[in-house]
Amino acid sequence: MRSRHPDVKWAEREDKVFLTVVLPDAKNPKINVVPNGTFTFSAFAGADSNLYELKLDLFDKINVEESKTNIGPRSIFCVLEKAEMKWWKKLLRGNEKIHYVKVDWDKWVDEDDVDGGPGDLGLDGMDFSKFGGMGLDDDAVGDDLEESDDEEMKKTEGKVDGAAPGEP
Repeated sequence: MRSRHPDVKWAEREDKVFLTVVLPDAKNPKINVVPNGTFTFSAFAGADSNLYELKLDLFDKINVEESKTNIGPRSIFCVLEKAEMKWWKKLLRGNEKIHYVKVDWDKWVDEDDVDGGPGDLGLDGMDFSKFGGMGLDDDAVGDDLEESDDEEMKKTEGKVDGAAPGEP
């Protein structure tokens, strides 16, 4: 049986790398990180229980003891502590481009923007044992969103800068 590759999203900070393996309903996930920076993952998923495997040779070394993993219903989230506090030039060793590894723009922060802006996830005190049961899924967004937008548009139609036509 031939294995498949799950999609992977990544972002970094000076002291850690965030890896998200996007694989809904992963069964029997196995994650291994070794100090030299090798990250391996395998799990079964899908209606046919297909095997998904992944091996990433990360750019630099990892502090395995301080790294954390959370297995959720839609993805596996890993916070890998870097062995040395420094920004990496890229995620992987070598020059090979891997099409299923992409930047996680929701978590991305530029090296210049590290002063606690929106990219500061504040994960230091997070209890990863309860992280997976948040109860949110893609259906959590209400269907009435479009209707409420239409009502706002009707209220503001014909107004310029918040004033009704003919008002100063």
